[in-house]
Amino acid sequence: MLKQSCTSAARRSSTCALRRQCALPAAVLRRIPARYASTHQSAPSTSDERSTVERAPATNAAHSAPFPRRTHTCGSLSAEDVDKKVVLQGWLVPKGKVSKKLSFFGIRDSHGTTQLVVDSRTCGPDVLAAMREVPEESTVLVEGTVRERPEAQRRNVPAGSVEVIVTSFTLLNPADCNMPFMPFDTQNLANEDLRLRYRYLDLRRAELTSNLKKRSDVAFLVRSTLHDQGFTEVETPMLLNSTPEGAREYLVPTRVKQSSSDTTTQPLFYALSQSPQQPKQLLVASGAVDRYFQLARCFRDEDGRKDRQPEFTQVDLEMAWVSWGKHGTEGSLSADPWRIGGHEVRDTVETIIRKIWKKIEGIELEERFRVMTYNEAMSRYGSDKPDLRFGLEIRDIASQLPEPLRLALQERDEILEAVVLSSTQPEHAPFAGAALEVEQDKSVERLQVQQGNSSTWLNESRLVQEVLGTSDLDASELSTTLGLSQGGTIWLAKRPRRPEGGWTALGRLRLALSEAAQRRGDLVLPDAPKFLWVTEFPLFTRADEDKEFLAHGRWSSSHHPFTAPMWEDIEKMYAGKVEEVRGQHYDLVLNGVEIGGGSVRVHDAAMQEYIFAKVLQLDEKEKSSFNHLLHALRCGAPPHGGFAFGFDRLMAILCKTSSIRDVIAFPKTAAGTDLLFKSPSPSTAEVLAQYALRPLGQ
Repeated sequence: MLKQSCTSAARRSSTCALRRQCALPAAVLRRIPARYASTHQSAPSTSDERSTVERAPATNAAHSAPFPRRTHTCGSLSAEDVDKKVVLQGWLVPKGKVSKKLSFFGIRDSHGTTQLVVDSRTCGPDVLAAMREVPEESTVLVEGTVRERPEAQRRNVPAGSVEVIVTSFTLLNPADCNMPFMPFDTQNLANEDLRLRYRYLDLRRAELTSNLKKRSDVAFLVRSTLHDQGFTEVETPMLLNSTPEGAREYLVPTRVKQSSSDTTTQPLFYALSQSPQQPKQLLVASGAVDRYFQLARCFRDEDGRKDRQPEFTQVDLEMAWVSWGKHGTEGSLSADPWRIGGHEVRDTVETIIRKIWKKIEGIELEERFRVMTYNEAMSRYGSDKPDLRFGLEIRDIASQLPEPLRLALQERDEILEAVVLSSTQPEHAPFAGAALEVEQDKSVERLQVQQGNSSTWLNESRLVQEVLGTSDLDASELSTTLGLSQGGTIWLAKRPRRPEGGWTALGRLRLALSEAAQRRGDLVLPDAPKFLWVTEFPLFTRADEDKEFLAHGRWSSSHHPFTAPMWEDIEKMYAGKVEEVRGQHYDLVLNGVEIGGGSVRVHDAAMQEYIFAKVLQLDEKEKSSFNHLLHALRCGAPPHGGFAFGFDRLMAILCKTSSIRDVIAFPKTAAGTDLLFKSPSPSTAEVLAQYALRPLGQ
């Protein structure tokens, strides 16, 4: 965008004062030629001049009469348009007064900004005087002739090589001088709450305008790609029944009764769809649609974060005839680490991602994305969504420990892990300064190793003392193995042998070291995208705090209750070895961010009912909310599976922003409130009574 002038608060204040609350001076109004004077009432007499200023809104009324059609957008003009007569419409941007007879302006729309040259020798002194009085952010129409800009003044932006010599202008709608902020003033950006309150102004910023256009382009590309692959776009209901699928739901009261004869005053509720999970499975089970997709609106009553919103969009897929793993010799001859089913889903998702990155980013991605099991990701990186752009891998040092400590850990079914910064390894150097800044979890222990204590530092560990009581261990061999003979820093943490949840304590430390090193300027992560599939998650968990409100101490599904177990672990599930069962669940991760996930579904009604009743221990009321799904499975449902991209999160990555609010037209705050539409809001007792509800305490 062209550099703006007059953007400081002080300049705006003085300008507004000069304009007398946006009313154009009577002398100027009398000079406005007829072809654009329609934006104002007739010039007042001198005796009525004071009352005209007081009635500024009426004097500066919007132009409500016919006007010429736009011939070009403000970003479309180029050298090929030189000498053409054009009509542009947009927001007037003051740039500077060159002399008494010459001023430069910009005219801006969502496509770009075109420079305007207003010369009294071309358009007349009245046009120049009137344009100088127009408030910033007013919408105008200008007519003029395209001219090529001098070579030294050309800019590599849309319409940056030309300018328009203005011959006439029409003020379409004057802006209020008391604007809460100027959206083009990026040097004095208002705070986010104020910008969300006046989102319609904030959206004028080039950054947000560009984000919305890119979002539209990506959505079109996704739809086109899926359509070419035989997918059918189907809309599914948003108003459903509440089910114990894992996320908190929004309930919507209704005046609808269960039947016409129902005379009870029991309130009834819909639940807003937290995802189209059941409808899409039923759709594929019906046989009407072999491959389904939609850009689905989803609703979850979760705590707000930068990458979460109470309402969000996901690219939702479901496919029939999805595999359950490699069959026969196909599995034994392949070195592909993808050992679960859903190969068809994987192929589709990778095709979409490759097309997006080629079209939007100009990057050719690899033919196959890397695959890693959940256990490997948690062991090496301490996260189920690891960032592969930097090393600093976690090391399981249990097998290298002195025998007394190793045996004691085995007896407790625990391992001892370490993050090591060696003073002799160059790849560790960027993290040296960060090591002094990061705060570690209480379960993590930091030890400094020097040449003088390289054989005894293990005896200083409180974790070792907790396991052995007292110890007299020789750590010389361990120091050599870890590269600490010449000194360094080591962080230790112990955990159960089988990982659980999404993070380990050292996984969080690893990420904190990276972030601190980046803040210090010691570490610059590569721009290249590192895509990763994480597979073979535990099918069930007790380590998800977000699901505990439903689980109440019971097992809950790591993904959702419709995810199928790996066929190798089915017998373990029926034998009650719930913690050992792996699921056919796959997440797609990019640079440490989960951008989507999916699974192969249970298509066997008996297995699904066993999971509901015996593993998740749902009561009869909870199970009844899934009766329709169980019946559909009994009616010959095909093997099926699916995937869902978090579309907002994906767009935040493509738009290089840390907050998904920057890629949503009208987002909520981190707390889930809408400052523009003032929601949520209380209702009156009279309205609540229509839904058989009443406020607490009444």
